[in-house]
Amino acid sequence: MPRLLDVSADVRAEIGDEEADRLLGGDNAPGSYDCTSCRTPGDSEQERTSTVLFVGDETAVLAFAHAGCLPSQVVQVAEDQLQGAVRSLTGSPQGAAGDGPVEAAAAQAVLGVTSGLVLIGGDLHPALVVEPTGPIARPGAEAGGDDFLPLLIEQGFMPLSELTEAPRTLPGWSVLLAMGQLHAVLQPGTGGAPSQVAWWQAHQPLVVTEGWRAAANKTHTVLVFAAPVGSIGRQPREDLLRDALDKSAANGRLVAAAMPLAGT
Repeated sequence: MPRLLDVSADVRAEIGDEEADRLLGGDNAPGSYDCTSCRTPGDSEQERTSTVLFVGDETAVLAFAHAGCLPSQVVQVAEDQLQGAVRSLTGSPQGAAGDGPVEAAAAQAVLGVTSGLVLIGGDLHPALVVEPTGPIARPGAEAGGDDFLPLLIEQGFMPLSELTEAPRTLPGWSVLLAMGQLHAVLQPGTGGAPSQVAWWQAHQPLVVTEGWRAAANKTHTVLVFAAPVGSIGRQPREDLLRDALDKSAANGRLVAAAMPLAGT
């Protein structure tokens, strides 16, 4: 039976016309599935469904999502990250969500990322807070400086002096929440690349709280805050995380951007 599938041009180019046509015709496509973004059931025979192709160095995984959660797209991810996703799809044990912010460091990018809900203008916003584990120098610059915030401002992040309103959306960037876990912050590809590339990616997919995921799926937008090393620190509770953000903003050490939950 034909499926209500969206297969983007990028996905079709990767999997080939023959496989794409088989999917659209109902072959090799599930009727029911768990959305790779919100993890709730979907039915490709009854509702618009996106095909999402995760591509690593040696492995590719085709997943399905509600069209309202994710557009059909190709997402470049690290091979070890994709292997972790495969293990999740095949039912290997996953960590359980905790009650407070979730934090992990991505050693390859020297960035630490914390997830939490931030209250702005009376509304709770799903947020990520990015803080390097050390100074970030401009490529080619001599060691000793920290150009983390200037580099982000050049990319379009907005300096904040206080958290009174949500930052503007940064075109071309997005936050990848797949299979109910946080995988990456994506930025536009360089050199005319058609797909996004990872600006930050989790060494292991990060578990987020049910409240964070519900807020993200409701707004389809994540606020990403960034501060230099030593500005935020490890905060065990969201109220303490908010206090640290307020202090960083007041000291001129905070930038932010809003990003869609999926690709552009």
